[in-house]
Amino acid sequence: MRFYEILPGLAAWLTLLVLMFASWQLPQAVVVFILLYDFYWILKLFYLFLHLRYAFSRMRKNLKTDWLEKLRSENLAWENIYHLLILPTYREPYAVVESSFESLAKTNYPQEKLLVVLALEERAGAEDVGVAEKIKKKFGESFGGFLITVHPSGLLGEIPGKGSNEAWAARHAVPALVDQSGIPHERVIVSVFDIDTRTDSNYFGVLTYSFLRAEKPLRSSFQPIPFFTNNLTSTKFFARLIGFSSTFWQLMQSSRPEQLVTFSSHSIPLQALIDVGFWETNLVSEDSRIFFQCLNRYDGDWRTVPLFYPVYMDAVRGRSFWDSMVSLYKQQRRWAWGAENFAYLVRDFKVNGKVPVEKKRFWIRTMFEGFYSWSTSSFIIFFFGIMPNILGGEGFKNSVLSYNLPRMTGVILNLSTIGIIVSAILSLVLMVPRTKDFKKKYYLLYLLEWALMPIVFIFFGAIPALDAQTRLMIGGKARLGYWRTPKR
Repeated sequence: MRFYEILPGLAAWLTLLVLMFASWQLPQAVVVFILLYDFYWILKLFYLFLHLRYAFSRMRKNLKTDWLEKLRSENLAWENIYHLLILPTYREPYAVVESSFESLAKTNYPQEKLLVVLALEERAGAEDVGVAEKIKKKFGESFGGFLITVHPSGLLGEIPGKGSNEAWAARHAVPALVDQSGIPHERVIVSVFDIDTRTDSNYFGVLTYSFLRAEKPLRSSFQPIPFFTNNLTSTKFFARLIGFSSTFWQLMQSSRPEQLVTFSSHSIPLQALIDVGFWETNLVSEDSRIFFQCLNRYDGDWRTVPLFYPVYMDAVRGRSFWDSMVSLYKQQRRWAWGAENFAYLVRDFKVNGKVPVEKKRFWIRTMFEGFYSWSTSSFIIFFFGIMPNILGGEGFKNSVLSYNLPRMTGVILNLSTIGIIVSAILSLVLMVPRTKDFKKKYYLLYLLEWALMPIVFIFFGAIPALDAQTRLMIGGKARLGYWRTPKR
């Protein structure tokens, strides 16, 4: 297993070092490689844009649908479906927690079908308990069930974080809220939400509909689209761009459900969650790991169903510009730490001979390629295009190929700006809130910010991904623990 933890970082560093050496000794070969690689990414961007366009269209249609009415008109047995909602929290301001509960209280889905758990950490102390008691007083009677759990600190084999907290909460919620009420496990959908997650009134309608219409509802996870727009106008521009690009990536992945893995806020049938032993408690990336737990437990018979429907979350916001940038970097590094799942996946597939070989190959290849591209592609596209002219020596610098290299790469990269422009426009059409504090001048500001995407791709994409993979490769004290994104 240790080899497969080392492999992603090792492959990334070998690629970058070989390209650096080749830029010095074999600049002509590097030029050909860079041009071919840039052309490949232009084709891939066009391909991804088609998926983005499809997902965007589906989501806009879904947002206009009255899903409760649709459930009634199609005579689905939706009245039998309950939702167990787990909201882990750790030292979050009362205002953040309150706003999330207010959105739940406004759902048009029968609220007696909602069983809500506010999951605290013992190490957070009395302040979080005080917040929870205020929430219970205000919202405790709004749902079919309400429970406050406190996850003890220092449990053997656990790391502090979201996964261990939500697993503790779920284990206590099942007997207290589900079994005590006599609700069959097969009729319960468990949704785990980051504490800043807000839903609109139709959300549980579309989730229930997707569950009942799924080909194999008890063998499926359900994934909404995260919109990092709750605090859009008060975040720094890099955080906004990362939020937009993360949303677009989830939209594109939703239109490729064969590759879709659970991320952040997601839903899963209760029986499946019990079968796999709940979320693992010694991982940072439990949100994606639960998908692979189920994939292995059910011998490859597991998939993620895209909802094509948003949930609204906070973007990173620190005390100052630099504090925000540091927090944003740490958030991206934590997301990139999902590379730890690669080794677990290979280990599970080796042990489980019932998973079809083609499915094993698909997921191993897809996971490795995804993390490899994350840590290397931005360097190759934006950095190594100039390296041959810097390191290639006088003989190469005086060649026709050297003279034309900036022009050829410039043409290819200029084509990619079309994708950036389209993304910028979509970000305004799709995600800009029409709130009182939103001013018309923000339209131009948000459009201009997209010109910084190459910097974002490198400093808040490739570098934190390479950082995470390097730490995973080194192991020991370099390994990451769970880091909580600050919300202000």
